[in-house]
This record gives sequence, structure tokens and C-alpha cells, in this order.
Amino acid sequence: MKTWNEFGALRPDLAEPGRALLYQVGVGLAYLATTRPDGAPRLHPMCPVMHDAGLFAFIIPSPKQRDLRRDGRYALHSFPCEDNEDAFSFSGRARLVADAGLRSDLSALFVAERARFAVPAPSDEDGLFEFLLESCLLTRTTGHGDPEPVHQVWRDE
Repeated sequence: MKTWNEFGALRPDLAEPGRALLYQVGVGLAYLATTRPDGAPRLHPMCPVMHDAGLFAFIIPSPKQRDLRRDGRYALHSFPCEDNEDAFSFSGRARLVADAGLRSDLSALFVAERARFAVPAPSDEDGLFEFLLESCLLTRTTGHGDPEPVHQVWRDE
């Protein structure tokens, strides 16, 4: 598995458009799929944060936080685009981050990215997770209903 930065160094042709799709509205937005204890999928919107150190998210105390603590497998998918069906998705394992300095930096970045919404800093109960990549899919289209979307796949070998 690769960190976001390792992936970006290997495949900037996928990482750069992927970042743009995750941040298409100015802040990170994605759907996060996790695995429930019974093995069924769970899907929620969430706010990824991209930083020089990688791709992270603060996850509030919730079923999805418990899922990631118990079984780090995840899949992330960008929000739908307004003008086309372009999409970016990736999967791998998430790991809990305990580094207080990194948490402080990411908390400040999270608040700064959302300054126009006046969101508070993540609470101490919010788990900070880094998302490691095992595979990704970038889909490019010419608009809604494109009969020939272009798919690019990457898998960590």
C-alpha cells in the first residue's frame, strides 16, 4: 500500500485529477465506504484533507469510526460532478494517526479550508485517520450520458 504522496509520485496522471475531483467545490468531499462488523458495507459522506504528509480525515465518534478502528479497509469515491460523470475512487486501508503535531497541523488546515463556513476545529474524540492506497480508478467523460467513458486503473503491486 502507498501513502497519497507515494502514489502521487508514481502516478501524477491519476493523483492530480483525483485531487481536483475530491476538492471540486473548494474543500475535500467524498463518500467513505467501510465494513460493518457483520461484513456488510456502510457508506457516508466525509471530508478528506490533503496535506504535504498525505491524505487524511477526522472521523467523528460514529459507526464509521468504529469500523475503521476495527477493520481499516475502506473505499473512497468523489462526489458527482455537475457537468459530467467524471469520478475518482480508491481503496486500501486506513490507519489511526497519533502524532500530536500532525494532528494540530491538519486541524488548522481543516478549519482554514472551511473558513467561510466558520467550522470549529475537530474535537479530541474525532479520530484522525490516514488513508493508504491499494488501488484507484479515474473515470473521464465528455458529459452526462457519455457512451465511451475512459477508465484508468492503478493497483499497488
